[in-house]
Amino acid sequence: MKEQGTVATHTISVVVDNEAGVLARVIGLFSGRGYNIESLTVAAVDRNDRRSRITVVTTGTRMVIEQIKAQLDRLVPVQKVADLTMEGPLISRDLALVKVSGEGEKRVEALRLADAFRARVIDSTKSSFVFELTGSASKLDAFVDLMRDLGLVEAARTGAVALSRGETGL
Repeated sequence: MKEQGTVATHTISVVVDNEAGVLARVIGLFSGRGYNIESLTVAAVDRNDRRSRITVVTTGTRMVIEQIKAQLDRLVPVQKVADLTMEGPLISRDLALVKVSGEGEKRVEALRLADAFRARVIDSTKSSFVFELTGSASKLDAFVDLMRDLGLVEAARTGAVALSRGETGL
């Protein structure tokens, strides 16, 4: 366990009722108290029960993270809050779409690096590619950094999606 004053990154999973305004309330909780959101994803996970999962990556001391969890738990449409970082091993992935423009050797090198990173070509023209890549945030950062010298045009990224490992879930 980290000591009380150490700032660390935490992945928090929040299962909420899938209704209008819930995401705004969650974001308002963070912004109103000055907590930073490093990554945020949300999607419906159970259409029959009308539930969504919000995954928030944030930083703070243990006390700040406990405050965030307690305040999230008090929001009416929230069903469950879990700090996946503290609950044990977790699986976390980001998605990136990366457009690279180039010809000749730069094009060949971009394809070679994409293969090494297990990126898929999802669109191709005579002078550009769009790669799809999933993995840790650091893996995506490394790929985008390498593509800068090879003709990076733009990149779009999701935030983290995460689940705890093992049989139990939210």
